[in-house]
Amino acid sequence: MPRRALLATLMTLAAASAPAAVGEHLATGVTRWYADAPAREAALPSLALLPGVAPTGAAALTGVPLEFTRLQGRAAVRVPIDAQTDLYGTGEVFGPLRRNGMKTVCWNTDSYAYGRSNLSLYQSHPWVLAVRGDGSSFGILADTTYRCLIDLTDGILMASDGPAFPVVVIEGATPQEVLTRLAGMIGTIAPPPRWALGYHQCRYSYAPDSRVLEIARTFREKKIPCDVVWWDIDYMDAYKSFTFLPHDFPDPRGLNAALHALDFRSIAIIDPGIKQEPGYRVYDTGNAIDAWVQDRWGNPFVGKVWPGECVFPDFTRADVRRWWSGLYWEFLDSGLDGIWNDMNEPAVFESPGWTMPGTNVHRADAELGGPSTHLRYHNVYGMLMAQATYQGVAAARPDVRPFVLTRANFIGGQRWAATWTGDNVASWEHLDASIAMVLNLGLSGQPFAGPDIGGFCEAGDGEMFARWMGFGALFPFARGHTGKGNIDKEPWAFSAKAEATSRRALEGRYRLLPYLYTVFREAWTTGLPVWRPLFFADPTDRALRAVDDAWLIGADLMVVARTSKDDASAPALPRGAWAEVTDRIYGTDDDPDLPRLYLREGAALPLGPVVQSTAAPLTEITVLANPDASGRAVGTWYDDAGEGHRHRDGDFGVWELGVDGGELATVRREGDRGWDGAFRLRVVEP
Repeated sequence: MPRRALLATLMTLAAASAPAAVGEHLATGVTRWYADAPAREAALPSLALLPGVAPTGAAALTGVPLEFTRLQGRAAVRVPIDAQTDLYGTGEVFGPLRRNGMKTVCWNTDSYAYGRSNLSLYQSHPWVLAVRGDGSSFGILADTTYRCLIDLTDGILMASDGPAFPVVVIEGATPQEVLTRLAGMIGTIAPPPRWALGYHQCRYSYAPDSRVLEIARTFREKKIPCDVVWWDIDYMDAYKSFTFLPHDFPDPRGLNAALHALDFRSIAIIDPGIKQEPGYRVYDTGNAIDAWVQDRWGNPFVGKVWPGECVFPDFTRADVRRWWSGLYWEFLDSGLDGIWNDMNEPAVFESPGWTMPGTNVHRADAELGGPSTHLRYHNVYGMLMAQATYQGVAAARPDVRPFVLTRANFIGGQRWAATWTGDNVASWEHLDASIAMVLNLGLSGQPFAGPDIGGFCEAGDGEMFARWMGFGALFPFARGHTGKGNIDKEPWAFSAKAEATSRRALEGRYRLLPYLYTVFREAWTTGLPVWRPLFFADPTDRALRAVDDAWLIGADLMVVARTSKDDASAPALPRGAWAEVTDRIYGTDDDPDLPRLYLREGAALPLGPVVQSTAAPLTEITVLANPDASGRAVGTWYDDAGEGHRHRDGDFGVWELGVDGGELATVRREGDRGWDGAFRLRVVEP
């Protein structure tokens, strides 16, 4: 008997002999299931769901056929599907958008130059979104932090190395409804500062401080829009977190003042590995509270990372998270604007699996489940670090919106940090895959994501860079980055042609910022992704289900990109009179490295002027409309201060943009914020 058939037979026998599952109702369309009553009693606290999520009664029967079983001794759940059902999500994964036939292993892993053979990347999202043939949808969340296999080669199979786990089932009439209900369980992103939606420039590393300033000044001299310049680990003294290298960065406060004068923000990297060095303040203050993860014998675990021998904060303890948060008060006094958490899978050099041993001990608080081994807390280490970082930035800067970027995360961790897809490669394959990676992260609850545009590893060439920047300027998180020893990859680094494409692409992003900010507001209020798969335009159209070289931004703007070196065949597109607006956004439609942009029939899009940074005041909104057959179009524009928290008290505005018979009417429907700028209308024809 073939191995797959044997496994299926064993699982069927195990499921047939299993006790009846026990279900709880959590919210409309949301239920939680346990293999049996003892599994419910023994269940660990959820580290994915919001703290306030609680059952409201027993669950009615679900329309999703769960089969609790065992797979080679591991707790597992299986969901059979029919041939018309397409699968998505599973978080940060390399490969196609449609995940049918794929496997993923949820185990946060430092995956340098990853590819199709890497089943584990930097984040874990034990979540599958299923879309049936009729467009109705459901989602399956395996609520476990242990290593978890997601096998989609024959239906949905999720198997954990830990104890029996609860399964959250979310049902909805559409995938959008399922994702909104998922957000009710795991939360949404926090409102980002508006500047975080601008373009970011990074490399490993810009040093010394004069080089950082040179990069910022060159953007302004060349009139290429940009908001943020990043500091990688070479700003540190001997790679020690929360320090500055005296020779190369002698005056970080002065450097940040100079950047701010250019309307630039700065973000610095912080790693969790703390050098074991008496006299180093971070080590000494952590030692004072015995802050470190322990080895199996009860000693602080010591592992090698960039500074050498390091100890690692035990973020499963609230007192350690408070200590870590407190470190940002003095650090941010330097004028830094955001924090980048890296190496937090956690990565450990010269160690099996490139991480700390599973036998290490976390002395976790009871609310997380109490003390346990690293096997239980590995996948949430980065998320808990991001939480402590976010709360530290919020406490140190109570009047601004924290911006944190993290490499490692867990489902639900979008509440604390944006993310990027790690150490990718400058190749056409990675260029193409970056789209599906961001789309599937959005379908897993993380809408604020993007890759290293241009590729972190290897050089690439100007043609590939221009193509990647052409559509990459529209990523929710848009950042160019490259590795140490690699070639420069700023927009001007390759050729005049690549520079011109990059400038146009970024000008297009900044022109779209009023719309993009409106879509982000939808993400932080509803949980819907910023980038959306094309089938969201019509979930019943199965021809759209596997398209990953065209996608939606919000509901109204469609992007069609060329993702191969040679011309590719045109993808299937949704029905309706979508009007091409490429030239209206980029000022041209004859640059082959720019994507084609289309506006939905009946939609009105708020656009701003081309600016060099988000610091420029917004004095005019252009309403770009594609009226329907009756001559009508409608859209929405959201605006607030772009910083701080006054929007919570009503200092925001939601304007309805209505077009009828060539006339524009604007009405503020929500909020108290006024705006004395001008609206003007531009109508396009399909």
